[in-house]
Amino acid sequence: MAVTAETNGPPAPVPAEFKGSDDGSLIRSVTAMVLWLGTIHFNVVVVLLSFFFLPLHLTLLVFGLLLIFMVIPVDDKSKWGRKLSRYICKYACGYFPVTLHVEDIKAFDPNRAYVFGYEPHSVLPIGVVALADLTGFMPLPKVKVLASTAVFYTPFLRHIWTWLGLAPASRKNFVSLLSAGYSCIVVPGGVQETFYMEHGSEIAFLKRRRGFVRLAIEMGCPLVPVFCFGQSDVYKWWKPGGKLYLQFARAIKFTPIAFWGIFGSPVPYRRPMHVVVGQPIEIEKNPQPTMEEVAEVHDKFVKALGDLFERHKARVGHGDLKLRIL
Repeated sequence: MAVTAETNGPPAPVPAEFKGSDDGSLIRSVTAMVLWLGTIHFNVVVVLLSFFFLPLHLTLLVFGLLLIFMVIPVDDKSKWGRKLSRYICKYACGYFPVTLHVEDIKAFDPNRAYVFGYEPHSVLPIGVVALADLTGFMPLPKVKVLASTAVFYTPFLRHIWTWLGLAPASRKNFVSLLSAGYSCIVVPGGVQETFYMEHGSEIAFLKRRRGFVRLAIEMGCPLVPVFCFGQSDVYKWWKPGGKLYLQFARAIKFTPIAFWGIFGSPVPYRRPMHVVVGQPIEIEKNPQPTMEEVAEVHDKFVKALGDLFERHKARVGHGDLKLRIL
């Protein structure tokens, strides 16, 4: 069942704002975007060029090298990798630019771990860069983004995104990170949300996504609703439809979609993004919550996200935008 978020909530509080700065260096900004987002297109180009223009033995060599880069270990604490990630975070936030709005910045304790439920997924949930520890906007020293396992089998992409603070979205990783004091950012809609994505409106596939809520209860970590306005406008995209396409996307844990930015490149359009962070929903720790308890907290989160969207959409320039919660 679809629920349309059109509730007229209370007036939006005045949030703390943090905006990525543009130092005037377009070359540095574009370089950061290519490093961050260009590896998907790079892999596709390498495979196609090898297949069509190289002799068989060289094509097999290229595929072999790509396979190696799919499985070799990545050091997430690499000094060189983290330095590169700081560069990406700095210039990516200024490129669009990205503005972070936090309703109650004082509600966040740097010594606690939080579970951020981030919407929408869009083509890529790139607005999460505003929440990264390397960006430095949030007062949280340890932050991880949980992403599809498919990311971590994609050559080169897995290196860049691991250094940026991403980790595979598995229950084991989730529990381990929260236990270690890391705040975790999840995009609950995942593969299916991308399947339902449509032009001109926003989709949040949340009604049956309760796993992240259950883990937050089990670990006693506050839930935080987050919505990114403008993220769905930074790429043009096309995708097929149909049940077979959805089943295929579920099977590979990734939604194949054609997307492009400036001049057909992976560099996104420079459209302002506004990431709005709601107030934490405090949760009483319960190692074995019942289905009813999980459903109750989940309903609170869904309502909080819908209210967050309505409170801020006009203020950030998206007054006519609609959100459908599926």
